Amino acid sequence: MKKIGFLSFGHWTPSPQSETQSAADALLQSIDLAVEAERLGMDGAYFRVHHFARQLASPFPLLAAVGAKTRKIEIGTAVIDMRYENPHYMAEDAGAADLIAGGRLQLGISRGSPEQVIDGWRYFGYRPREGEDDAEMGRRHAEEFFELLRGKGFARPNPRPMFPNPPGLLRLEPFSEGLHDRIWWGAATNATAAWAGKLGMNLQTSTLKFDETGEPLHIQQAAQIRAFRTAWKAAGHARTPRVSVSRSIFALIDDRDRAYFGRGGQEEDKIGFLDETTRAIFGRSYAAEPDDLIEQLREDEAIAESDTLLLTVPNQLGVAYNAHVMEAILTTVAPALGWR
Repeated sequence: MKKIGFLSFGHWTPSPQSETQSAADALLQSIDLAVEAERLGMDGAYFRVHHFARQLASPFPLLAAVGAKTRKIEIGTAVIDMRYENPHYMAEDAGAADLIAGGRLQLGISRGSPEQVIDGWRYFGYRPREGEDDAEMGRRHAEEFFELLRGKGFARPNPRPMFPNPPGLLRLEPFSEGLHDRIWWGAATNATAAWAGKLGMNLQTSTLKFDETGEPLHIQQAAQIRAFRTAWKAAGHARTPRVSVSRSIFALIDDRDRAYFGRGGQEEDKIGFLDETTRAIFGRSYAAEPDDLIEQLREDEAIAESDTLLLTVPNQLGVAYNAHVMEAILTTVAPALGWR
């Protein structure tokens, strides 16, 4: 059995070809898509976070709205760029959204990916410390946030407060019990996957990874997942960790599917450079008739290693079409692969 969710980047563009022409469209359709996903029996509704772009950004208003409109589906991110975040304020936002959702948040956080502007986190008021780069700053913010979610008191109370305080040091409120165990790290390397396992975060892997061995993406990711689990076990954590893999997967069922995705063109991984020195591997898309798709997906070692699959969806094609895409996977592909 495997949990299956969708992952939306929440793009919008004022184009006649887009069903999502404004920020309001992207936000409201994201809520509607989560409601449809729950109706279909999907397990998760996940959203990407990008700043300075016509995409979904600060996620907590959206997560809270989805939480208020749904009852069972997991609600998450993949991922929040921690270079931009105030860990204390984020802990309050996350606690509130999780309480509204009844404890269903699954927050993916990370150092983030290349952004729309140069050093965008500087505009948010953040600077790496001396001797620290932006990736290390992001991991520091992540560790601070993760520790705050334990709910331990740390702030000395005012002896003459406006309202009565409980005894002892104070924690941030609202506090949501259990959210600490539902934080995921989006890892682009084996080393950061092992770092997340040591800390006790769950693991997210996407359709992009630093190219560390020259092997296909799914093989590199499978090794990354095994490195994570080894670090988790060595750290002695009591619970079983979760691992998600993101993929673009389309079952070609009708003429719309064939028109959008039946032309091929990305049946192999791609190699590119995130900056002057960082070589990355970008995962292929899967698009085929159901029987062929099933056989292709059987060969994906990273999917086999994971317990959760996130389907990246083309949100600008509209809620109804994306519901069709999800239903096609649930009914024609998932049962044959033992995911359902």
